[in-house]
Amino acid sequence: MADDASRTWILTGSPDNFEATRAHGFSVIGMKERRRLQAQDMHPGDRIVFYLTKVGAFGGAVILTGGLYEDREPIWPGKPGNPDPYPWRFPCRPEVVLDEEHWVPAEDVKDQLEHIRKWPAEHWKLAFQGQLRIVSDADAEILLDRMHAAAGAAA
Repeated sequence: MADDASRTWILTGSPDNFEATRAHGFSVIGMKERRRLQAQDMHPGDRIVFYLTKVGAFGGAVILTGGLYEDREPIWPGKPGNPDPYPWRFPCRPEVVLDEEHWVPAEDVKDQLEHIRKWPAEHWKLAFQGQLRIVSDADAEILLDRMHAAAGAAA
């Protein structure tokens, strides 16, 4: 588990990028070129929760296990016609990872999350636009509880 000073970030990405991360054993995570300053604000022990675009669901979480480094070797497919090497990377380890049939729909937790309350109810999906954002410990607990329950149901 992450320490008391750790934070939880939500990383918005495609299911294809999530699967590329899975193919690497959830041992590395990368941030887009333009997210360097946010990446510099991340630290070992921080948690990354994956929000998956197109399906609007949470697929899992990893814990950062080491510091930021730059690597431009392609891992993630990114958007067609607009490749990004996601060069700001961290080593990580899986905390909870769900198979597609157990992903937690954001629709199921949206009314419980503080982060989403910043937007009008009818536009709650705006809460997940952009690649990265920090969420409260309360939101992190809700998301982790739901993902662990989904993982337990799969066992």
